[in-house]
Amino acid sequence: MKRTILRMPSVKSESGLSRSTIYLRVSQGLWTKPVSLGARAVGWPSDEVDALNNARIAGNTDDEIRTLVAKLETARKVAWQRG
Repeated sequence: MKRTILRMPSVKSESGLSRSTIYLRVSQGLWTKPVSLGARAVGWPSDEVDALNNARIAGNTDDEIRTLVAKLETARKVAWQRG
């Protein structure tokens, strides 16, 4: 699977959530933080959006999703450090 970065319209479409709900979930630790693409642009790795959607579909609790978010963000940092 090719890893891409999704901008907000695609994330909204994929998740069914509104912009404000996505940012609320980021603040609650229920969604990964966006990746900076420039001075005024952000996006989310497509595999992270898929993983979060799959967790919701599977009926994971908020605590389980917070754990997933932490794992995804750690994996993102490790992948970046490897280059």
